[in-house]
Amino acid sequence: MKAERKRFLLAGVAAILACMQFTACSGGTSSTRSTSSVSSDGGAQADDVSAADSSAAEESSDSSTGAMTHEEIIKSAAAESTVGNWGLGNEYEIQALLTKYGLPADYITQDFTMDQFDSDSVKLASAMTYNELGLVKNDYDGGYGYGDTVSTIDMNDEGVAMLEDNLFTSKAFAEANPNTVKAFVSASMKGWAYACEHPDEAAEIVFEAGSSVSADHQAYMASEVAKLVTTDMSGNTVSASDVGNMDEAAMQQTLDLAKQYIILEDSAAKDKLASLTLDDIRSADYLAYDPAADGAPEKTSVSVQLKWLPQAQFMGYYVAKAKGYYDEVGLDVDIISGGGDISETTAVYNGTVDFGVTWVSNLINANAGGMELLEVAQVYQRSGLVLVYKNSNYGG
Repeated sequence: MKAERKRFLLAGVAAILACMQFTACSGGTSSTRSTSSVSSDGGAQADDVSAADSSAAEESSDSSTGAMTHEEIIKSAAAESTVGNWGLGNEYEIQALLTKYGLPADYITQDFTMDQFDSDSVKLASAMTYNELGLVKNDYDGGYGYGDTVSTIDMNDEGVAMLEDNLFTSKAFAEANPNTVKAFVSASMKGWAYACEHPDEAAEIVFEAGSSVSADHQAYMASEVAKLVTTDMSGNTVSASDVGNMDEAAMQQTLDLAKQYIILEDSAAKDKLASLTLDDIRSADYLAYDPAADGAPEKTSVSVQLKWLPQAQFMGYYVAKAKGYYDEVGLDVDIISGGGDISETTAVYNGTVDFGVTWVSNLINANAGGMELLEVAQVYQRSGLVLVYKNSNYGG
């Protein structure tokens, strides 16, 4: 149908590569299960999913075709083996969703384009609201142009959402440089607050920094990312002053689902994963910075490694640098693109960089392997993962 168009899906590889490149120091790497048909170990139970009660099956009018309920659509796609996901650590929410409806947690491996969705080989396709969904719906360069003929199933609405992009460092670095961490977090969250209030300007700043996608898609991404930063899993507004805060319920749900679906080969890593608590992976001690009371940063030249190339997924950091927010707190910051030979978790662990941006599940996986990383701010307050489907496939 539209498969001949050039696909700008580099951004969609970000979460995949972050998990694929991760190597835990204890050897407790997670199993990717990235085969043509992927199955869970069957140990999960539907009633284990937080907030997954029967009311979550009721769809709002703007996200359902009206012909079939989301539960019916999910069961139909599962029966046809047309539920898709990239795997490699991105599959946990999809597995939890399938388990919620009493289905085997099986999915077929989805590639880094939406061509399988276009051809109907994947009828229920994984997509990030700020990336692949925009390419599916829009008709700008690289888009498929489906417009309002597609609908989505939202992981937040289904009660199986996991938190994504955070800001982290190593526990050792935070202990040795508390003022540096506070200063960096403070300036970064100021950048995020500004970016969310001015997404068009933020998109331009990122594009000028060397965007990996088109200007139109960058603008779309910025507007959608802003929603993830300023809205929580329940749909409540997050104020600018609260950007970066860690919602305990959302963090706990993410940890619980990670424990349920992350598969580790190393026995020591398995035991560590099972024993992890929120206190092992995050600290809110670095969210506020008062130079007069806290003192100057111990280290003034720092670096942060992103999950992928320059794009609005990380716009807060580019805005903080462009607006001089890092300069205001006495920091010289080097923003390093991800997607290279070393994942952000490994780079922070071995001291190649001082800070990193990753999904919470990646950090949990890394700490299970002994990396001792620490989340110091939670940027995205809700999941950006949805399953997208053509209305025409399900009676719409």
